[in-house]
Amino acid sequence: MEDRRISAKSVAEQLGISLERVGSVIHEDWVMRKLSAKWVPKCLNTDQKRQRCQSSEQILELFRRDPNDFLSRLVTMDETWLYHYEPETKTQSMEWRHSGSPAPKFSECKNPLENFSPRFFWNQDSIVLIHYLPKDQTKNEEYYSSLLVQLKDGLKGKRREKFT
Repeated sequence: MEDRRISAKSVAEQLGISLERVGSVIHEDWVMRKLSAKWVPKCLNTDQKRQRCQSSEQILELFRRDPNDFLSRLVTMDETWLYHYEPETKTQSMEWRHSGSPAPKFSECKNPLENFSPRFFWNQDSIVLIHYLPKDQTKNEEYYSSLLVQLKDGLKGKRREKFT
């Protein structure tokens, strides 16, 4: 019970009994089964939901003003953390659980080999700019100001005819 990820084969070897007997104890006596972890989506708080609604309304207003030219003028951005680590397999993530127990959940990567935070800017035609947050860089107004200058230069280079 201390290690719910242990395999039945390992238990049989440690106790010197058959795999069938271990299976019988686990499934029939303890009424347990082995479940895999599941990804659980991150829930937004009320303020984040409100901000997303406001942003969506602003974008819809821009669309209503000029629907024919909207997509050709739109540039969007996504900011995310990427982790480089050795993921565990589905089998490695399995745990013994009673039938009424909730399914296990994936946890955040505990010890990534490295991580970085790229920002992707794109439009309907292509990626305009990919910018990686330098290690130990603080995200503040100076950082975002310089990022917008880089975006402006990227737009001039890729969309000179549409740049206004």
